[in-house]
Parts: sequence; C-alpha cells; structure tokens
Amino acid sequence: MLDDTLKSQLQNYLGMLRQPIRLIASLDESATGVEMRGLLESIVSLSDKVTLDTSGTDSRKPSFVVARAGETTGVRFAGLPLGHEFTSLVLALLWTGDHPPKVEADVIESIKALDGDFNFEVYMSLTCHNCPDVVQALSLMAIVNPNVKTVVIEGGAFQDEVTAREIMAVPMVFLNGKVFGSGRMSVEEIVAKLDTKSDEREAAKLNAKEAYDVLIVGGGPAGAAAAVYAARKGIRVGVAAERFGGQVNDTMAIENYISVLETDGPKFAAALEAQVRRYEVDIMNLQRAEKVIPASASGGLIEVKMANGGSLKARSVILSTGARWRNVNVPGEQEYKNKGVAYCPHCDGPLFKGKRTAVIGGGNSGIEAAIDLAGIVAQVTVLEFAEQLKADAVLVNKLKSLPNVTVHTNVQTTEITGDGSKVNGIRYTDRATGESHSVALEGVFVQIGLVPNTEFLKGTLELSKFGEIIVDAKGHTNLPGVFASGDVTTVPYKQIVIAAGEGAKAALSAFDYLIRMPLAAAPVAEAVAASGATARLRVA
Repeated sequence: MLDDTLKSQLQNYLGMLRQPIRLIASLDESATGVEMRGLLESIVSLSDKVTLDTSGTDSRKPSFVVARAGETTGVRFAGLPLGHEFTSLVLALLWTGDHPPKVEADVIESIKALDGDFNFEVYMSLTCHNCPDVVQALSLMAIVNPNVKTVVIEGGAFQDEVTAREIMAVPMVFLNGKVFGSGRMSVEEIVAKLDTKSDEREAAKLNAKEAYDVLIVGGGPAGAAAAVYAARKGIRVGVAAERFGGQVNDTMAIENYISVLETDGPKFAAALEAQVRRYEVDIMNLQRAEKVIPASASGGLIEVKMANGGSLKARSVILSTGARWRNVNVPGEQEYKNKGVAYCPHCDGPLFKGKRTAVIGGGNSGIEAAIDLAGIVAQVTVLEFAEQLKADAVLVNKLKSLPNVTVHTNVQTTEITGDGSKVNGIRYTDRATGESHSVALEGVFVQIGLVPNTEFLKGTLELSKFGEIIVDAKGHTNLPGVFASGDVTTVPYKQIVIAAGEGAKAALSAFDYLIRMPLAAAPVAEAVAASGATARLRVA
C-alpha cells in the first residue's frame, strides 16, 4: 500500500503529533475494504500515538474516522484517500493530533464562531487537483468546530451514490443533504458563505487600512511578481485578490516555466503566495474589485471599491485580475453546468469513464483535453469552429493516432441537450453546408480560450475590443498611477512566464511613477538610498 519512502515520510509527520488519535474503521470484504485495512494498519505501525478500532458500524463501507482519543467523531474518509488526497489524510491526522494548521488565526476564530449544525459531504476523485483544497478546508472545520461534521467520499468507490445524486463534476459539496457548492473553494470562502455577517466585518477592516504606496489587484503570477518587485523597494504594498494564484490553481501540469522542470498549478500558486508573504506584503484574499476611482476624483489617492462594500486607497495601482474560461454561450450550457458540462478534464474526466464525451475547442487546451480524456472515456468528439485545428502539430499528430477520437472542423456548436437533469447530447452546424448534426453523449468539456476580468473597469479605463486593458511597453494604462499586467492586458501570448515578467515590469514602472511625483520624490529617494531598499516606507 505504502512504499518505504512514503512510510518514512509519513513516520516523520506522525512524529509531530502532540496528542493521541484513533482510527475507527467500518470495513467490508471488498477490494477497497482490504486495501483500507492495510493502509490503516500501516499508519498505526508508524506511531505509538495512533490506534486502530475496526468495530465501526457506519453505513458507508469501507470508511474510517480520524478522531481524538476518547472521541468517536471527527473527519470521515469513505473510500481510499490516496492520489492527490493522501496529503489531505496526513493533514487530518496531524490536525486531529493537535498539530497547528498553517491558517491565519482570525480564520480559525471564524470557524469556531460558526453556530448551527453543519453536516458536509464532499465528493472527490483521486485525480482531481482542485479537490484537496476543499477536502482540507472542510476537514479543518470539522476538527476545529464540533458543530461541523465532514465526510470525504471517493466517487470511484461509491458509484451508486454518484449516480443517484447525479454528480458529474468534483469537488461537489453537500451541506445537510443539499448542494452547497462545486469546484475549488478555500476555507475562507466556505466560512464566508456560512457567516452572513462576514462581508460587513471585512469591509470595516478594509476601510480602516492605511493607504498603500502600491496596491495590486489580483494574485496570479503577474500580481505576485508585482508584489515581490514592489516590496523589495521598501514601500508599503498590498494585494487584494479573489483567490491567490488565480487561474494557475486550475492548471494541472506546468512544464515550461523557466528553471522549474515540472510542477502543478496548486503547488505553483502556493509557492507564489509563500514568496510574497516573505516580504510582509498585506495579502487580502476573497476580495473582488468593483470600481476604480482615479486619483483626480478621490483627493489625490486612487481608490478601489470592493464587492463587500469596503474600499482601499493607494498612490499607485497595478491591475492584474487575469482572465477566466470562456463560455460557449449556447442553450444548455448553464443549465447543465456540473451536470455533464465541465471545464476541467483533469478533475472531472474520471467521472466519465467509459462514457461518450465532446471537447469544444481545437486549440492547445482543447486538444490536450481530448488526448487526456481519450485514455479514460469511450469516445471523444472534438468540435472546432475554424477550418483546421489550431493546436501545436505535435498535439494534433498525437490526437490523430487515437482510435476513439473523432474530429469535426469548420463547425459551430448550437446547443447542449439534456433530459432535464443531465447532458445527453450536443448539436452542431456544418459551416460549409449548413447541415445540422446531433451527437449522443454524456459529457461536454468547454475549452475555447479566455475572457479578461475587466467588467468592473468599463467606462474607467481604455479597453481593447476584446475587453483587455490597453497598456504601453511599460505597463501604463491611460490613467495616471494605474498600471496593468498579465493576461488581463493586451500583451500577447497568455503564458505564466510572460505574466510574471509583465508583473515585475509594472511594479518597476509604478515605483518610477512614485519617485517622480513632486511631493513624494525626496522621501522615497532618501529612504531607498539610506536603507538599501529594505526599509518599510510609507510614501504618503
């Protein structure tokens, strides 16, 4: 079950336990049940602070609870928490054993303050890279607050439940028997959704903050690079982001970031945040910007209003709000989202094992998705609007070698059909002949590019016809003191490495802007010269 290397690592982690814990198992004679027994026995053999009780009587078998000594409730894992979820299991063991989580103290207090009965069920797959964040968040909540109960369910081991509940995307979370949410969610997002007064409190916190020298809106690679470069100048820097890492969190494999041979999105995003925090940057997560008010209209400081009612002020602002997956915008897409319509083949592909699927989009992301799915599903149909596939030749050649893939180019998707509860087909029109066609299937993966997150800037900044922020070679927008970087801008080639470089450039441009402001030039220049650009300085 666990190789020697993994056992050695796990033994080191278990050495961090401060209090004894118990594993209460409800087993059966299935193959998964036998594997679970072996896994639990291996864990027990590695620490004298862990005991195993196999007298559990839970209706979900095989499953086990990670509980404190003397208690019978805690985090329950139904099915094997391996693959991406092995880390979730290790953290559940550590946190139950009183090892402190790496979570802000105010988040822990917010969890403890939740009042009511919260019974969570989270369905995950072992190949889903979005699932661990949700699993770990709900596990932590159950460990910290006795009013929260969490069951982590591996969909492959409980297919009957997956079918009965019509779960076609993971992670999928139920609260007290009703759908609570799907997709990646942080612990802060979950708590905020449960705590109806959190927006009011958060707005008050934002309003009380002093003005920043540089405020970065967005926490993806561009925003993170901007934060590091700005903070190294010794000035006051803040980052307001909906989720740190941005869309990188939804990227599975990263193999083209220079000097990093291979990593995945969540790890890369965590590394970005760790480096930014090293410079004591004020990171404000779960913050969605709604309006930018230029300095000329706000008394000399640029103001950014947030969706929760709060606002932040700064002498300069860098907009790095990134982009999001583009919707195909046909009937059925919204109705059947997470009911057969999906956007992440790595996360949701295993749920369509042996079924028929379609991929809309013939660029790199679409063809990569089709190749990925072809090894899992029964049939893949690729639909591309252009007359030929736009992906790299090596990917196209690989796709053509697969026996269960059909490609249609020069076609327009017109509808995603369903039976009222889930997808059952897709319709498209041949653009050359005008003929309409239907394909019976169970899943549709949309992979047609990105939309810049600039809706809140319309009427404030100059945008391109595609909605991108227009910037010059140094990241300047048409507003003094407002800069932009990354996928949200007109800079070509939406790549992580390019976004990071543009973020660094925007930070340098913002600093250059600050030192050239008549009232601020002397204080900034003197402070930087005296401190070697390491002192924390307020320009205002």
